[in-house]
Amino acid sequence: MQDQDINPYQAPAAELQGETDEVLAERGTRLGAAVIDGLIGLAIMTPVMWLGGYWSAAMAAAQRGEQVGFGLQLLWMGIGLLMFAAIHAWPLHVGGQTWGKRWLGIRIVTLDGRPVTLARALFARYFPLQVVGGIPCLGALAVLVSVCMIFRKDRRCGHDFVAGTRVVKVR
Repeated sequence: MQDQDINPYQAPAAELQGETDEVLAERGTRLGAAVIDGLIGLAIMTPVMWLGGYWSAAMAAAQRGEQVGFGLQLLWMGIGLLMFAAIHAWPLHVGGQTWGKRWLGIRIVTLDGRPVTLARALFARYFPLQVVGGIPCLGALAVLVSVCMIFRKDRRCGHDFVAGTRVVKVR
């Protein structure tokens, strides 16, 4: 009798990738988290740059009518990347969150809803955007385009596409 219940013309059933019961984070909440992360970075990097001599080098270059040398800019961009990793490594590792995301109740997950790894978050999601953002003029435009992609229906920014991630509310 059970063989009669099977429909040979029925479409095969399969679990869909990328379909979860996760609720996407609101755009405003993501913006708030980014602002919090930026303020944390500013509060930490400003004194580090002061003590490290960047501000005095920038002032001296400005008085000569020049810009800070490219090598010095690259050095401080690298220091900034390392500081970002140091500041956010723990919350990214344990919950797929930066401090701002943690405080506002959102997190980064893969497209199939699994927690994002620290390596994926740093090396596929954050560092590429920050490195591109360091390119004069073109970098700012690329970052703007990446961020403006949040207005798509799936609310994913360009860096989400690069890393294969999305941001959802914490349950």
